[in-house]
Amino acid sequence: MKKRFHVRISGRVQGVFFRANTWKTARSLGLTGWVRNLPDGRVEAVFEGEEDAAEKMLAWCRSGTPPARVYHLEYENETPTGEFTAFEIAY
Repeated sequence: MKKRFHVRISGRVQGVFFRANTWKTARSLGLTGWVRNLPDGRVEAVFEGEEDAAEKMLAWCRSGTPPARVYHLEYENETPTGEFTAFEIAY
């Protein structure tokens, strides 16, 4: 079964390779979608794929990798669309 999450991550998540590590992790899990920095200092991502992989990615987003510090994660479950062919960093 496919699953899709739309997440917004607050904390020390810009300037610490959070986007790059999100990209790397999502691709290793076989997910598609995108990740980008927001002007307010948060990171936003949409990812979809197999349910287990999407759940693992959501769990990863709760902490990221050092030196990132996640203070708050908000997310929505969305209906998977299959619109993406890869996982990309959006600018």
